[in-house]
Amino acid sequence: MQKDVIDYFMQLISIDSESLNERAMIDTLTRDLQELGASTFEDTCHHNTGGNAGNLFATIPGSINKPPILLCAHVDTVKPGNGIKAVIEDGVIHSDGTTILGSDDKSGIAEIMIALKRIKESGKAHAPVEVLFTISEEIGLLGAKGFDKSRLKSAFGYALDSHRVGELVIGAPSQNSFKMIIHGREAHAGVEPEKGLNAIRIASEAIAAMPLGRIDFETTCNIGIIQGGDATNIVPNKVTIRGEARSHNPEKLEKISAEIRQAFESTVQRYASEGASLEFICKTEYNSYRAKEDDPVVQLASKALRKLEIEPRPVVGGGGSDANIIAATGLPMIITGTGMDKVHTVHESIEIDQLIKGTRFIEELILTYSEE
Repeated sequence: MQKDVIDYFMQLISIDSESLNERAMIDTLTRDLQELGASTFEDTCHHNTGGNAGNLFATIPGSINKPPILLCAHVDTVKPGNGIKAVIEDGVIHSDGTTILGSDDKSGIAEIMIALKRIKESGKAHAPVEVLFTISEEIGLLGAKGFDKSRLKSAFGYALDSHRVGELVIGAPSQNSFKMIIHGREAHAGVEPEKGLNAIRIASEAIAAMPLGRIDFETTCNIGIIQGGDATNIVPNKVTIRGEARSHNPEKLEKISAEIRQAFESTVQRYASEGASLEFICKTEYNSYRAKEDDPVVQLASKALRKLEIEPRPVVGGGGSDANIIAATGLPMIITGTGMDKVHTVHESIEIDQLIKGTRFIEELILTYSEE
């Protein structure tokens, strides 16, 4: 295992681990955690997701009799994430521009691992630590959803999966995903279009009737995928629409979800006599969480940051993460920044100074918890 966080981070991003192909990462981290004296366990979550590796859970015993704290990060990356070639320029690490960098979330992994290594080598007394490295986070939080959360014994936890070090994401929304399939009737578009029923046209009317975009300060809605049609000379008889709605307010999420359904049902109903039909599927992807600034999970992180002269920045986020899934079990959980920037793009980067600060923060977090 590399001693320096920069070297270790560079090692991790050289390992291909797009979602569902996390085997090499899990094997590497299993070996490195065991080297740190951790007890490791890999689950079989991937049997249900179609991947090639399960979630990796580790417990590191402590010499202080306290409940453990949980550190969590995900091992998968978005595409294009294979064959990453990292470049260091002016204190910033980025890819060569043909792939993402992988700092989402390998910066979090590197900071956790090197912080644990430093504490072990220092010989300092510390409380027990639980580490959870999840799979397939980027394609629907699949690893966290499939993990047996009853294994977690921590008092509270931190998902390292946000931007600048010092950022504390104390709240995130719930999300519902939608899949709408509209059926029409095909016909030759040039010879007898009047005998057809254009499913794409019906879909466009339904989308125009539904709420979309920024609904209010805590609610959003989006249509992201439309699939339909086989050729320009065929009246399309089927179109599939996929979208989502998010809100920090459960009642608002239910209201916006009902309005979306109503827009599609009422639109399709106008064409029902001509043979139109609708399949509507709504699925809750994750529930919101919200911590208070005076909660222990937030206070501990703030105290550790201030010891390093980093000002804590509590914020409410708009995205979902493993923290949503774990917090739903009743274990207090927030997200912390690692330094990642411009994630999910080929312009992704991370400052070396942020990697260093992130590692010092995790080290201080564990030691501060252990002292209290």
